[in-house]
Amino acid sequence: MSLNNLSIHLSHLGHQEEALLAIEEAIDLCRQLAADRPAAFNPGLADSLTNLSTYLSHLGHPEEALLAIEEAIEVHRQLAEDRPAAFNPDLATSLNNLSLCLSNLGHQEEALLAIEKAIELHRQLAADLPAAFNPVLANSLNNLSIFLSKLGRQEEALLSIEKAIELYRQLAGDQPAAFNPNLAMSLNNLSHYLSNLGHQEDALLAIEKAIELYRQLAADRPAAFNPNLALSLNNLSNYLSNLGHQEEASLAAKEAIVLCQEPTTDHSVVLSSK
Repeated sequence: MSLNNLSIHLSHLGHQEEALLAIEEAIDLCRQLAADRPAAFNPGLADSLTNLSTYLSHLGHPEEALLAIEEAIEVHRQLAEDRPAAFNPDLATSLNNLSLCLSNLGHQEEALLAIEKAIELHRQLAADLPAAFNPVLANSLNNLSIFLSKLGRQEEALLSIEKAIELYRQLAGDQPAAFNPNLAMSLNNLSHYLSNLGHQEDALLAIEKAIELYRQLAADRPAAFNPNLALSLNNLSNYLSNLGHQEEASLAAKEAIVLCQEPTTDHSVVLSSK
């Protein structure tokens, strides 16, 4: 457990190679312990495998990351069969991570199947404990929209992101600091899907809302949110150009360029710890 936690701290500091070494040592110990007492140590093994997959993905080893998350899912499935209330949340998280690994390798249809299974579990969990599981449900719906868009299913992608935004609005209403970043990201994605469907005016409204949120976030944490603000400004420039507002499009593009030239130092990782 301590090695697993060490790997998380190293990863947050950007030391991915060292995080990888720590988690591999944790996994070696977990395998030995789980061989004698699987009920006690398989949960820790599955969590460590999930983190291993994350580090491998960050280091550009997508095939190895896929193998690690597939093993984690196998363990989580076994655990969830006996104790679904305890381990369905971990299984759903692993399925979400599996979908990302598959998507990174270009397997979009398989990624779609994995995220749909994750969403099915997250819906069940959120029905009983909305405060705990609506955030992860919203995240999975956002990912679903991305995979659908990559497959050219823009109308379905639009429906999925609208559901995610509805949840994020509710969450941000109670905890703006925690969920405004997710809401802004989903609004940015919404604008993209609307633009793909030819709804340029609606796309413009969505990206303007995203930019408003990113400006607030970047005011407090510029290193973390200026890149997102720049991306949204670039999208705004494109939508304005599509609508014939060339001068406004130029101003948005210039602001994005200025932001892109500023250095950033933030690192963000989503990991599993117990």
